[in-house]
Amino acid sequence: MILKKALSGRNVAGMAILVVLVAFPLLRPPVYFTSFIFTVFMYVSLAASWNYIGGYAGYLSFGHVAFFGIGAYTTALVTKALSLSPIGTIFSALLGGGVASLIAVIIGFPTLRLRGPYFAVITMCFAFVVQLLVQNLDVLGGADGLWMKTMDLPIEISRAVMYELMLILMVATTITSILLDKSKFGMGLRAIKEDEDVGQTMAINAPVLKIQAFALSAFFPGIAGGFYAYYLTYIHPDIVFNVNISILIVLMALFGGGGTWLGPILGATILTIVNEGLSTFMKAEIARIIYGCLFIVVIVFMPNGMMEFFRKKAKKVVETGEST
Repeated sequence: MILKKALSGRNVAGMAILVVLVAFPLLRPPVYFTSFIFTVFMYVSLAASWNYIGGYAGYLSFGHVAFFGIGAYTTALVTKALSLSPIGTIFSALLGGGVASLIAVIIGFPTLRLRGPYFAVITMCFAFVVQLLVQNLDVLGGADGLWMKTMDLPIEISRAVMYELMLILMVATTITSILLDKSKFGMGLRAIKEDEDVGQTMAINAPVLKIQAFALSAFFPGIAGGFYAYYLTYIHPDIVFNVNISILIVLMALFGGGGTWLGPILGATILTIVNEGLSTFMKAEIARIIYGCLFIVVIVFMPNGMMEFFRKKAKKVVETGEST
């Protein structure tokens, strides 16, 4: 009964937060706040989707920005080629997610045979290769980038529309995380993370599960990249293939707690706020140093993230109380 009440209370709180977020643009806040929360939604979606392969399966991908950029360029090219309306752009963003998933499957077959740092390095190299390829193809805009047609609406309304779209994507990513967390699929990925060889002896088809998780983790960044492209109305390889985005995604997921559905949400929200503060009040070089120190702190003192850290603290408090 107590567990049911706690779960129902958590559901009510979640719905209340969602209602507030949906209604936020109706308050007509300054464009800055709408844009900032849009960024929070985007990073939550990216961190939560990275968690499918990095958190649950333990395959740390440092090249997920490639799928983000692929989604952005797919959306831009399809929108320009077909002269799509804003509604049509939504479908082109979904197509971007599909293309990103397809490419994840193609590169996943050879790369997911690697483990540990080898996989991390090869995925980062993949992101660099895709960026160089895009920069040198004139059909993709080359080093000049691509412009997209803006919405024929006031900036407050256009920003509110993109805000709601990214909110929907964040909710979809979160629901997928919750379902995966409670499914046999998620249990299989956890078994792979613990010991892949032992998992295969227990009839877990590790190669198939890894490919599926990798494709799923690429789908949502592809859509996010499409929305981001239309949000900016201009994309450039240096923007959408920036390796710092990959590092941020990994740091956010690990900081909150990889392998849990709530951890990446907390990590992405907190670190997006920190990133905004650092970018506003400090130089870029100092911000990078601070992020590097944060990465070291997380790996050394909170290897399983905030969720596990506070869970252990709470358990010690309970055990201390019972012993006294």
